[in-house]
Amino acid sequence: MTPTSPGPGAPSERPRRRGIATANAEIRDGIVPAADALTPARDPGGPDTSGSNYRLVALIVASALFMEFVDATVLATALPTMARDFGVRPPEMSIALTSYLLALAVFIPASGLLADRYGSRTVFRSAIALFVAGSLACGQAPTLGAMVLARFLQGMGGAMMIPVGRLVLLRSVAKQDMVNAMSWLLVPALVGPVVGPPLGGFIVTYLDWRWIFYINLPVGVLGFCLVSRFIANFREDHTPRFDAGGFVLSGVSLGCLLFGCEMASRAGQGKLALALLAIGAVSGFFYIRHAHGREGAILDLTLMRDRTFRLSVIAGSITRITQGAQPFLLPLMMQVGFGFTAARSGMITVATAIGSLMMKSMAPRVLRRFGFRRTLVCNGIIATAGYATCGLFSPAWPVWAMFGVLVFSGFFMSLQFTAYNTLAYDAIPQRRMSSATAFYSTFQQLMLSLGICVAAVALHLAMLASGDATAVRHDFSVAFWVVTAISLGATIWNLRFAPDAGAEISGHHVPVTPTPEGEQRQAA
Repeated sequence: MTPTSPGPGAPSERPRRRGIATANAEIRDGIVPAADALTPARDPGGPDTSGSNYRLVALIVASALFMEFVDATVLATALPTMARDFGVRPPEMSIALTSYLLALAVFIPASGLLADRYGSRTVFRSAIALFVAGSLACGQAPTLGAMVLARFLQGMGGAMMIPVGRLVLLRSVAKQDMVNAMSWLLVPALVGPVVGPPLGGFIVTYLDWRWIFYINLPVGVLGFCLVSRFIANFREDHTPRFDAGGFVLSGVSLGCLLFGCEMASRAGQGKLALALLAIGAVSGFFYIRHAHGREGAILDLTLMRDRTFRLSVIAGSITRITQGAQPFLLPLMMQVGFGFTAARSGMITVATAIGSLMMKSMAPRVLRRFGFRRTLVCNGIIATAGYATCGLFSPAWPVWAMFGVLVFSGFFMSLQFTAYNTLAYDAIPQRRMSSATAFYSTFQQLMLSLGICVAAVALHLAMLASGDATAVRHDFSVAFWVVTAISLGATIWNLRFAPDAGAEISGHHVPVTPTPEGEQRQAA
């Protein structure tokens, strides 16, 4: 890390380190603006206290991510209108979505190293600037080709916003406040995909589709200014050389796997999907060989040696199958299967966002009372059952009943991901935090995309089995139950967490009782 200068005449290392901690506390508390600090430092173990404005830091990061998540989902509603303006068929507009995914796959793994080398505030501001510039270019795009290039630029910014935003929070917040801060950070991921479709429908109906991108401009400019004012610029003194070979191999592997999953859900694209998945798998194999024993690998596979991180990645990835599928299946079921208008569908699906917001203030108390392991096991089953209930929806259900189920599901699923996203970094050293956030974010994006693919394939197979030309209620029910059955498998991995996992973060204490032999055992 790079500390602030202790000033002339510092007699020893001890006074210098006290000066660093004091400077960091002043920056976090807002006494010294982050923009005025040369390169704010941190102790190797992270901050002991979060400062009075850590919630503001969490909100700043969450606002930037909300802009990205809304943009990613609002575009789908406008594709037919955009295709008409560009003079192309609607299916050809898919390249505007895949170019964004390509940028994510290529640049997310590099985000951690860039943050270490140039500073987390510098990279986060640059990410916002790139995203805003891409949004402006998308709004001005005269042709589909220009739109594809603009979306790629947007994706470059978005790829760095997710992991670096999480890194900013991890380096600014003490462990005892991490659950509260992370619950704010999770809101955009859950609310954005739900708010996006009805917002897109409103803009396309009453304004112009270009406003989908223009609304990012004021949010991005405000976020850029707030990041400059309140977020410290943590960076490392010594960073390894950039892993160019790993960057290429991981980019090809992740890009092909993402596109392969997307193509697998489209009729008549089976051969292309298999080819892409094969290329992705082969590239991934060569990346694993390339990264073995290499310092500074673009995706640090040695992080998986940490038990808590490994279990969080695996169990969280399985659960994200449902999180990725839900925003895809719900609006489609209500508009195609039930014949609801886009406005009515949007008014119902927004219930998930309300549920996730209700959870925000309760997560710290729940985790303090029950601990991470018990919460993940029991809450995971409850959250999955809530989304499985969506498979029972029908046009005969009253709106209030469907709304209530979605509030319930959003509440418990939000708690589940707050726990995963917080617990994953419990035992990760600060010097490896940037690598961990890049690794975790990469798998997060991959599994969200896979959730959409699994839902689309399940829906397609259900239609084939029932002989339906268009999807009906039963077909959507099957798709919901398939994705939730997969996510239920995360329970096996949740049971493998230690009973006291994340105790320092949650404040939960596992009771200790003496045995007749005088030994002590932990009560699960």
